[in-house]
Amino acid sequence: MVNTVKISARQFAILVTLFSTGTAILIIPGAMSQAAEQDAWLGAFIGTCTSLLLVALYNLIGRKYPTLTIIEINETILGKWIGKPVSFSLIFFSFYASAISLSDVGNFVSTQLMPETPNAAIQIIFVLIVIMGIRLGLETLARSAEILFGLFVVLFIFGAIVVLPQAELKNIQPMFDSSNKHILKSIFIYISIFSLPLVVLLMIFPSCVQPSKKAGKSFYMGILLAGLCLNIMIVVTTMVLGPYLSAHQMYASYAVARMMKIGDFLQRVEAIIAGMWMISLYFKLSLYFYAVVIGLAQTLKLHDHRPLTLPIGMVLLIFSLIINPNVVITDTFNAEVWPVYALTYGFFLPLLLLTVHLVRSIIQRNNNQKK
Repeated sequence: MVNTVKISARQFAILVTLFSTGTAILIIPGAMSQAAEQDAWLGAFIGTCTSLLLVALYNLIGRKYPTLTIIEINETILGKWIGKPVSFSLIFFSFYASAISLSDVGNFVSTQLMPETPNAAIQIIFVLIVIMGIRLGLETLARSAEILFGLFVVLFIFGAIVVLPQAELKNIQPMFDSSNKHILKSIFIYISIFSLPLVVLLMIFPSCVQPSKKAGKSFYMGILLAGLCLNIMIVVTTMVLGPYLSAHQMYASYAVARMMKIGDFLQRVEAIIAGMWMISLYFKLSLYFYAVVIGLAQTLKLHDHRPLTLPIGMVLLIFSLIINPNVVITDTFNAEVWPVYALTYGFFLPLLLLTVHLVRSIIQRNNNQKK
């Protein structure tokens, strides 16, 4: 089913970039400033380097099972009785992440852009567009990402250039002043939002990427480009707002965007950041939702995933409206629960799969030698 879907290596790199930036564009600058203050950029830099090691882990698993998704890999390595429960838990992880992303859309638009519009109305429109994208297929989603990525890059460059005159170097000084504990905390927060969720892309990597030999390189290129964008965003946000204001803004980068102006005739162009975020978050939510629908179809041995899209989408909508009832609960979850949750599936699960694979390979090799 999913193995017949093919996207190019370039399209995959773009999807990785958009997926990794996703919610991070708005959330990470403030979260990093809370953890490491003016040294937030250092945590982001180390976090990006650490993310390359995670991609290497995913690449290694992909090379061992190039034609399988992570759902199929679970059952192949762990067996049917253990593999299926693990797959269901991974599907729920993707579903929960989808609900959080959808909730973020509603909260941001209803509080920052259209305060008189009900949160539910915004989420209904957004989830319907996501369902439409998944029903049209991964190839269509990848082609649309290829088209919109150019707009994303233009908006990012324009926004960074326009706000630079308001940046002050003193806001990131003194450098290297934060404690090791705070730097480590910022790194953990960074990778939990930026790179650990990439494990869901094992639903399309490398089985859906053509040519498969370039899939690994595309993975690295995508994460490097996303890391570059976020590092620039964190540095610019800290230099403009300062570490204190950045840490106490719910959407720090959007607060910076509100300060953008060109002379006296072009002001309040914060829609630039909003547009970038909506583009990247759409593809992040779509890939999460794709992993849920395809993963469930494969686990249940269904031949067509499309009948699942609408009912799961409606359940997702209801779930997203109740999981984050207020900002305090959202911030607490992002800081305390989500990093551990993401670490479990983004690092420990792939490491477990690789370890069991290596142990089974050694046992099989020894048995063959005895024969």
